[in-house]
Order: sequence, then structure tokens, then C-alpha cells
Amino acid sequence: MDKNEFTSIRKRLAKTQKELAALLGISLKAISSYEQGWRNIPGHVERQLLFLLAKKNDGALINCWDIRECSEEVRQSCPAWEFNAGNLCWFINGTICEKVVKKTWKEKIAVCRTCQVFKTQLDL
Repeated sequence: MDKNEFTSIRKRLAKTQKELAALLGISLKAISSYEQGWRNIPGHVERQLLFLLAKKNDGALINCWDIRECSEEVRQSCPAWEFNAGNLCWFINGTICEKVVKKTWKEKIAVCRTCQVFKTQLDL
């Protein structure tokens, strides 16, 4: 996530920097630093910000296994299916997109950003 996307999502959430800092449990200075591009946005902050946006856009509830037409075998071994979170699959580590579990958030979110479920849920 870059500084422009971070700022855009904050504005879509209709939050000031101070309000977003409180929601994310981080300092106002950190928010300002992310938006200025002085600091990289950590994965846990990106993940939480995207979660808030997804919940704000709760109208687009589409299960990933329906869109991706996952087999019963894949569904049974996927945490998104286990926790009935097909619209939040991008938020859950250990999902089996592209037939392999990604090891890091950075790897996972790179795949998720190309996925129709993520794009629809977050309207990005």
C-alpha cells in the first residue's frame, strides 16, 4: 500500500488522521508519516485499514469459493471456508489461492489485489 492509497482509504472512511490513529491504535504522528511517505505502512496497519474499509462496504458479500469455483477438497482445507469468511478471504492467512498458501502478508496481499473477491469487497 502506498501513501496515496492509504490517504484515499482514510478519506473514504470519513476519518480525520486523529480518528484513524485511534481506530488503528497507533499514533497521530505515524498516520501523518504514512501519508507523507516518510514511513512505510506496516502490513498489520494495511490489513486493519483494509478490514475497516471492507466492513464499511459490507453490501458486497460474495464468497470467494463461489467466484473461484473451488473444489470441495480445496474448500475443506481452506480457513476462509472453515470460518465462513468467503468475503474476507484476503484477510485470513493460510487461504489456498493459486493452489498454494502464501508465507507472508506481502505475498498474500499481492495475489489478493488481483482477485475479483478483493476488488469487489473493497471497491478498489
